[in-house]
Formats: sequence, C-alpha cells, structure tokens
Amino acid sequence: MPEDEYRVLEVKHGKVSCLPGKDETVEHCRFCVHSRYFRVKGVFVKSPALAFCLRHRDADEVDMRTVEAVKCGDKRGEGYRSMMSIIG
Repeated sequence: MPEDEYRVLEVKHGKVSCLPGKDETVEHCRFCVHSRYFRVKGVFVKSPALAFCLRHRDADEVDMRTVEAVKCGDKRGEGYRSMMSIIG
C-alpha cells in the first residue's frame, strides 16, 4: 500500500480511534498487523509490529509514551487484529 494511503490516527490520552466508537491503546497498535508507522517528535518511524513481518524486519523499538500518531493500513475497517494470531 502506498504510504499516502495510510490512515493517520492521532493519539489522545494514549489511545487512537481505531474504529468509530472503538478506541485502542498504542500498546495494542504495537502488536497490530495494520500498524505501519508511529509518529514520535514529528517524525514517522516504523512500527515495532513490522519487526515480525518478513518484508520489514528492521523496525526498532519505540517508546510508546512518546507516540503522537499512528499510520494505519486498515482500509477495510477490520480494526485491531493481533499479529500473535499470525505468528503464534
């Protein structure tokens, strides 16, 4: 998916509006198959979830307390989906 097609979910009180009426913590985003990037101090860095992806195994650890926004690849409205069901 081209980078400009990601949804940018702003973090408010440690949560993002994943789906209408469904907030998720950024900690959940760290393990979601849809999370692609986290904005920290105005710069987007790869989501730790991508460390488990065969194509993007170079993601670094991110201090979740500093995340300002999440770039999300969920275009179908599926919502949070744990990567643990895929790698487990």
